[in-house]
Amino acid sequence: MNILFQTVLKPLPINSYSIRLLLPARPLRRFCTRRLETTEDVRVRFAPSPTGFMHLGGLRTALFNYLFAKSHEGKLILRIEDTDQERLVEGAMERIYEDLKWAGVEPDESPWKEGPYGPYIQSKRYDIYKQEVKKLMEDGKAYYCFCTERRLDLLRKEAVRLRQIPKYDNKCRHLTPGQIAERLARNDKFCIRFKLDSKADEFQDLIYGKIVYFVAQNEGDPVIIKSDGFPTYHFANVVDDHYMKVSHVLRGVEWQISTPKHIQMFRAFGWRPPQYAHLPLVMNANGSKLSKRQGDVQLDYYRKMGIFPQALLNFITQSGGGFDRGLIDIVGPQMEDLIRHFDIGKINAHSSRLNADLLKQCNREEIEHQLKNCPEKAEALVQEVIRMVRHEFGDQLKNLDLDEKHVRDVLEWSTKRIDVLQDLVKGKLSFLWVLPHGTKDKTISKDILLDFANSLTSEWDNSFTKAQLSKFLKAFAQRNNIAFDLFMKSIRSSLSGLSEGPGVAEMMEILGRDKTIERIQLAAKRK
Repeated sequence: MNILFQTVLKPLPINSYSIRLLLPARPLRRFCTRRLETTEDVRVRFAPSPTGFMHLGGLRTALFNYLFAKSHEGKLILRIEDTDQERLVEGAMERIYEDLKWAGVEPDESPWKEGPYGPYIQSKRYDIYKQEVKKLMEDGKAYYCFCTERRLDLLRKEAVRLRQIPKYDNKCRHLTPGQIAERLARNDKFCIRFKLDSKADEFQDLIYGKIVYFVAQNEGDPVIIKSDGFPTYHFANVVDDHYMKVSHVLRGVEWQISTPKHIQMFRAFGWRPPQYAHLPLVMNANGSKLSKRQGDVQLDYYRKMGIFPQALLNFITQSGGGFDRGLIDIVGPQMEDLIRHFDIGKINAHSSRLNADLLKQCNREEIEHQLKNCPEKAEALVQEVIRMVRHEFGDQLKNLDLDEKHVRDVLEWSTKRIDVLQDLVKGKLSFLWVLPHGTKDKTISKDILLDFANSLTSEWDNSFTKAQLSKFLKAFAQRNNIAFDLFMKSIRSSLSGLSEGPGVAEMMEILGRDKTIERIQLAAKRK
């Protein structure tokens, strides 16, 4: 027996109308008209379910809600919708909040930052749902349903056999007060369903325009209170949006088909519904839908990869529009830029696919932005690289080249060449940090090495680039009558102690003139 709704409600009279099942299902229609009303205080919500960890699609929804709120001087609410108790993932709720904070999308009200309309976790709003469903029952707009899972399954199978839309047939709508009282007295298991209106529903989607949908012809009356006493998403989100004074709902387009149903519930209560905007899907590169259980789109995956939060946000903004063209000219836009340029009217009404190369570009731009424009962040980058080098080459601490100027020079060189900071300590770039122990090469004399170092000191007046250095190396070898391949082998060994890796000219460019001279002189002393 459902504990929450036991005996407190009177049996209801039969409603005189029912859904005519023989009417053909009418499709969802769209008209290209957009209207945005912002005369009231803007309050939006991001309402994830802790049944898994947040992925890029969820972050995009949270970000666009945040940008919409901040561009209208409004507030973002984080509401945890945990009514699906059977599928809850331990720690997911806390991870969602930490992911949002890491990304810089911090809510104004949340379970961790209480506001005037809490609690912000649905399982703690039990009494509110009890109160509101009682109103619907007393007004004849909701009813007990005693149908068993076996009967519902048979209905689904029969609909499939007849090639019809599987839906509930609203049987329990027509139970007499006596039948209801008898079933309740027997403690029969029940849920509570909302009575859908049979007329056409329409609303103005801020992205897709005017939407018309005949929900009652495509669905049976929806469950609003499950047999375990917990509200369904459809009921709880309507009640919470009203009591939390949500003015606009920005959510994924997969919920668009449910919006007419939600608007009917608002009207059944006599409440004004919020304005709705449905965001197009973000798809994987292969066109498949993102999933909470897909490891390579979860935020933690990108964090461990070394992707910066702002780079991830910029990557998301490239998928699906939403910004005026002024943002295109900004390299590595920051949150204030996104807020200033955000325009809900410019969101595309079609899905977009993730582009891994674009993410790499965004991360490179973010590294460059921090180095050039943010002294504190630039210093943090230097210290992070030093930490990574010490961790990676901890067994060679005495031979590490980690003065801060060198690290900064390497970072500035790398902004067009690496995707993440970790690239600097991987592969064949160890020579950047580990000083060569000495050279076994005897083909080039100490005097030649010193002469080469002196030439770089006294004669060099060009930019220290790979192209210019290649010319200089060839000219020096010819002038000193040295076989070029033997000369390159000796210089490579002097600079890195390696027998292979990047070209010598590129090594010199990466190290810079001062470090190159220093290492050549050190190699000469060891001969």
